[in-house]
Amino acid sequence: MSRHERDTEHALEERSTKHRIVDGESRRNPVAKWLFLPFRWLYKLYFALVFFTSLVALYIPFRVLLFKPQRYQRAFRLKRAWANYLQWASLVPVRVTRLAPLPEAPYVICCNHGSYLDIIQMYNVIPEYFLFMGKYELLKWPLFNIFFHGMNIAVNRGSHVEAAKAFRRAAEAIDRGTSIALFPEGTIPAFTPRMKPFKDGAFRLAIEKQVPIVPVTFLDHWRLFGEPTELLSRARPGIARVVVHPPIPTKGMTLTDLPDLRRAVYATIEGPLLADNP
Repeated sequence: MSRHERDTEHALEERSTKHRIVDGESRRNPVAKWLFLPFRWLYKLYFALVFFTSLVALYIPFRVLLFKPQRYQRAFRLKRAWANYLQWASLVPVRVTRLAPLPEAPYVICCNHGSYLDIIQMYNVIPEYFLFMGKYELLKWPLFNIFFHGMNIAVNRGSHVEAAKAFRRAAEAIDRGTSIALFPEGTIPAFTPRMKPFKDGAFRLAIEKQVPIVPVTFLDHWRLFGEPTELLSRARPGIARVVVHPPIPTKGMTLTDLPDLRRAVYATIEGPLLADNP
């Protein structure tokens, strides 16, 4: 399939799905947005305090563990302990519904992206060792960028060459038996909880390596924590519901099956969002 055909197909998918879920901003009461602004900003400041003070406290242990690849497993366990602390300290406990057991590693984890909370909570959702693929801009985040200098994989989607290198690293990790987690939308949409069309990278990776895809739906992060620096963005405590779907096998698939696989994963992840946001 040519690039033009892929772009056309993605555009058709976007047109067919973009009105199935009403975007969160359209549901908000204009008066309430301003009335509760001080409380949202107080919560943002509290969240930032909890996040950065704990990261500063753990920075040296993380640096030591991330210094050598042989220590990455221990770094992962520390990240899970940190994520567990953050869910309770930030008053956003996660409630996971597992519709099937996780498959034997390696596999590709695909999830919708509605908030920065998704990154933190993934470590509370998937207990087995995995590597994150995240946007290249994460390398510019103070302190947090240490996780993407060696252990996790930063993807520069603005460069085909750099993006290809990142996916080669992911393929090599799968060859070593390590699962990969990524957001196939590529970024947080401005119209959450509605999703953007998925990019092909995750599905190409799963098909080429013949590993299953585990779809994950984050139901509440979009309404609990929006863009931190936006004046009127959402921010409040609350329970974060997550659905871990049965794995979708790719054994025997070829790249000609990629569009169907992408649509199947999209529909699986979107299902609980449709049910929750009629």
